[in-house]
Amino acid sequence: MDLLLEFKKYILLHNLFHPKDKLLLAVSGGVDSVVLCELCRQAGFDFIIAHCNFQLRGAESERDEEFVKALGIRYGVETWVRKFETETYAKEKKLSIQVAARELRYRWFDELLSQHSRLPIHHSTLTTQHSPLTIHLLTAHHIDDNIETMLMNFFKGTGIAGLRGILPKQGKIVRPLLFARKEELLTFAKENNLSWVVDSSNESDKYSRNYFRHHLIPMVQKIFPEAENNLADNLPRFRDIELLYQQSIDQHKKKLIAPKGNEIHIPVLKLKKSEPLHSIVFEIIKDFGFHAAQVHEVIDLLDSDTGKYVASASHRVIKNRNWLIIAPVVAAEATTILLEEPVKLVEFAAGRLQFDQLTAHSSVPDSYRRSPQYAMLDSGKIKFPIILRKWKTGDYFYPLGMKNKPSGGPGKKKLSRFFIDQKLSRTDKEKIWVLEMDQKIIWVIGHRVDDRFKITDKTKRILEVVFSQT
Repeated sequence: MDLLLEFKKYILLHNLFHPKDKLLLAVSGGVDSVVLCELCRQAGFDFIIAHCNFQLRGAESERDEEFVKALGIRYGVETWVRKFETETYAKEKKLSIQVAARELRYRWFDELLSQHSRLPIHHSTLTTQHSPLTIHLLTAHHIDDNIETMLMNFFKGTGIAGLRGILPKQGKIVRPLLFARKEELLTFAKENNLSWVVDSSNESDKYSRNYFRHHLIPMVQKIFPEAENNLADNLPRFRDIELLYQQSIDQHKKKLIAPKGNEIHIPVLKLKKSEPLHSIVFEIIKDFGFHAAQVHEVIDLLDSDTGKYVASASHRVIKNRNWLIIAPVVAAEATTILLEEPVKLVEFAAGRLQFDQLTAHSSVPDSYRRSPQYAMLDSGKIKFPIILRKWKTGDYFYPLGMKNKPSGGPGKKKLSRFFIDQKLSRTDKEKIWVLEMDQKIIWVIGHRVDDRFKITDKTKRILEVVFSQT
């Protein structure tokens, strides 16, 4: 196998980067990253080197750093090195060493990419036109790494996206060695008289990946000698399967999901007819903090009573008549505001209220009078202080226009009953605020004025209150 030829073909086939782009190579000093450096040199690519010293292996970590610095000098390329207090970071963030190292590594790589992408690259000596430099991060992952990743994801239960393993390109991260086996990289290194360092931690079985590499895969190969080759052949198939799967899921989402502000509304009847229901529900709810074990609970909501819900840390899926509503959990906020004297404007969690005093003969458009966003109140009946607050269980008022007394007078109604009559969802109800005076509700904001505070023929001044949502 001509590794250099296959390297170039793989980059071209997957459109990983342009030959004139700048490349940032993540180099540990091991054989894989050393081979990546040599291939980039032989291919004539413009690259720089970045090395992470996690300070986890004492003198060996220092040895690796010095080796990579020398490698950069040998290739005559810019070399960046960063030391990390990995163990301290892991303890502070309560992470495993592996996860901590990954976070530190990629955060630094992002900084380097951002720093270099701000540099201009000139297209020609005949023009002053230039554009930002295109730079990519290259890692030395190969087929063996991908097989291990696929198996680990399979046993962790990450679904179809996990089975396709590592992708050749994700954003600015490029993995141009995913076509090659480990043995092929070793053969290339020996043929080109390359030197490299050996990470002793690769022999430790305390890391899951090493256990798969040293024990699980060899054990399977005793029964199925071609297991590794078969798994390698399956990786591109799984990538295609995931692509087809995602295309189908996107079509279902397009038919089912109706965004409304910061909520998502899904018609129950249409969702119940969708197949495969379990996968579709999972793909809809997973982006809102829900996990796979909650899918059955959400499906049960389809036949539940209005008001039932399933919660994640950040959202709820709520059954509201013929709809499922995915809505953010309402954060803790001030629920009562005291207005001790007349004001022009007050802002609160649900929006803002603008107050204005009008004469009884002021010209008020009929559309204003009919709009629930406007309250036209008899100013003479309102005395400060008044309270702006969220509604609560037990609240009642006398809805304007409701006549249910024998005398034909205004009827009393609990807000909870009023909301049911108005067909408000659970999330709609949670957003309702009221204006209150002397324990009497003046206005259910955005819905109905209390009959006791309406304007009449005897009204001399009008308090106009306009509600606008944020």
